[in-house]
Amino acid sequence: MKILIVSATSIEVEPLVKQLKFEKSINSAMSSYFYHNIEIDVLITGVGMVSTAYWLGKTLSFYNYEIAINVGIAGSFDKSLTLGTVVNIVNDRFSELGAESGEYLLSLIDIKLIEKSVFPFVNCELINDTDINSELLNSIPKFKGITVNTIHGTTKSIKKIRELFNPVTESMEGAAFLYACLTEKVKCLQLRGISNYVEERNKKNWNIPLAIQNVNEFLINLLNE
Repeated sequence: MKILIVSATSIEVEPLVKQLKFEKSINSAMSSYFYHNIEIDVLITGVGMVSTAYWLGKTLSFYNYEIAINVGIAGSFDKSLTLGTVVNIVNDRFSELGAESGEYLLSLIDIKLIEKSVFPFVNCELINDTDINSELLNSIPKFKGITVNTIHGTTKSIKKIRELFNPVTESMEGAAFLYACLTEKVKCLQLRGISNYVEERNKKNWNIPLAIQNVNEFLINLLNE
């Protein structure tokens, strides 16, 4: 079995990598490992949609995988989610993609740049319906997220994005990951640990180490399953 693990930063997969047996470096962004009888390539793309799309497109054009897994942290719009909760993002979108018209955001469909459902989009959303037979995976919540260039940090912008899309999480790479995998027809998962709430920016309220630890522990357990 050959798996691709994709993360924006090495810190976000450090607990996992410590459990793997190093085989070789493939390029500046990717190295190959073994975990028992599983071959695992770990791709560190860098932060943001552009670097994620570039490195993932480059990788998937050269290598074949049974599944690709995006691992990282995310902010939550839902304060009922405990920090450190591991979630499966099955619906994502590029929330800033479109055009402003007064107080409104016009989608690419609204301004007639794409049809309503042009693969891999479904009404401007990226929907991951990958079917994986796993009791462990089914035990965590599935949510809708958005992918942004700028993390929301003001009451006004948070209120607006909630009214537009009502997302549960936000990340800076998720939709780019899903776009590449869906386009290449590669089975995929987007696993995220909740590191903070989307609110007026206050890093004192964040718990990045807990989110990283929990999502990595979940992934290791998933590999063992």
